[in-house]
Amino acid sequence: MSIHIAADKGAIAETVLMPGDPLRARWIAQSFLEDAVCYNEVRGMLGYTGRFKGKRISVQGSGMGIPSAMIYYHELIHDYGVKSIIRVGTAGSYQKDIRLRDIVLAMAASTTSGINNSRFINADFSPTANFDLLFKAALYAQEQNIPVKAGNVLSADEFYEDSPDDYKLWAQYGVLCVEMEAAGLYTIAARHRVKALAILTISDSLVSKEKASQEERESSFREMVEIALHIA
Repeated sequence: MSIHIAADKGAIAETVLMPGDPLRARWIAQSFLEDAVCYNEVRGMLGYTGRFKGKRISVQGSGMGIPSAMIYYHELIHDYGVKSIIRVGTAGSYQKDIRLRDIVLAMAASTTSGINNSRFINADFSPTANFDLLFKAALYAQEQNIPVKAGNVLSADEFYEDSPDDYKLWAQYGVLCVEMEAAGLYTIAARHRVKALAILTISDSLVSKEKASQEERESSFREMVEIALHIA
């Protein structure tokens, strides 16, 4: 048993879907998984294991931001033998052609976090997605006529920035959107040779200043989760 996940050995599947919000983890388990069992309630960070189309799948909340998420990534990999982690979360658009409810596949993750500064002195490590998961996600989305965008995203350390125009420099370099965990996930996955992919739903736009309603979020979140489950 680890410090932040109170599950017995074998209680967690080798593939885990990870939203930031633990209540979304519960929603995914209740909406998509058969015979889902809650294996973790420590600090309210809910985790469930069930089956989707016969395959054993777990869903685990990670909290917001790289520091929180890295705790759960680490314990899942080291203490429970998890081999594949798929982040399912929301993001803010940096581009005019990426609109509310669009789904983004994070090929790579830039970051404002200092997570890799101590590892790579005077160098920049570029955390990237697992190609197998990325390819399967793009293929499934195409087969189901679900439009997706793929490219570089930003994993930010701050949710509220001082200037509303800070995003424009990233946008000029083609960064698609901003979220808060993917760079941490891709880094730890690379280090320990596990598969990782972040699939993101656009919930707001820094360009148009629009924000999705709760109903719009749930509808597009469902499509994102369906993609994740079918490639798990």
